Amino acid sequence: MSKRSGDFVTLREVVDEVGQDAVRFMMLYRKNDAVLDFDLAKVMEQSRDNPVFYVQYGHARGHSIFRNARAEVFPELPEDTGERIDWLSESAVERLSDPVELELLKRLAIYPRMLEAAAAAHEPHRIAFYLYDLASEFHALWTKGRDLPYLRFIINNDADLTKARLAMVQGVVSVLASGLAILGVHAPNEMR
Repeated sequence: MSKRSGDFVTLREVVDEVGQDAVRFMMLYRKNDAVLDFDLAKVMEQSRDNPVFYVQYGHARGHSIFRNARAEVFPELPEDTGERIDWLSESAVERLSDPVELELLKRLAIYPRMLEAAAAAHEPHRIAFYLYDLASEFHALWTKGRDLPYLRFIINNDADLTKARLAMVQGVVSVLASGLAILGVHAPNEMR
């Protein structure tokens, strides 16, 4: 908006340009007493600098890991979320011992308390910040696994460890989907 030139862009035009999910997330991705600085270029990027993309991509990456696990190790891994959670409930999660994995599990564990605090304080931005931080840790672990093979989510010769890591991925996917749903933002299973 420019007062001097008399130019302004309506919210409808912004939604039409970048989509409802991006606008909703970016509106909630700031404190309610902070000035709204909506960077259209950043919201259209497909990078870490675009919080809504990064969080949605975390959810999609989790589903990609499930598809790869189904193809490589566990053809019986259910596609249905409820069935998959039941199937993963018997995982040997004590096998998750790397400090990066443990930090991710700690981040997952604080989700309920964070939700309570956000609701009590009427501060939905806490949810958006938390989701971004969770997605960042998840992407960082995925990247580490690319560089350090023992940290990969799918270890072809260790089904127990793979299943434990898939349980962790399910936790990430479930929390990202839950948080995005609370914010009214879609959680895609694939992104192209």
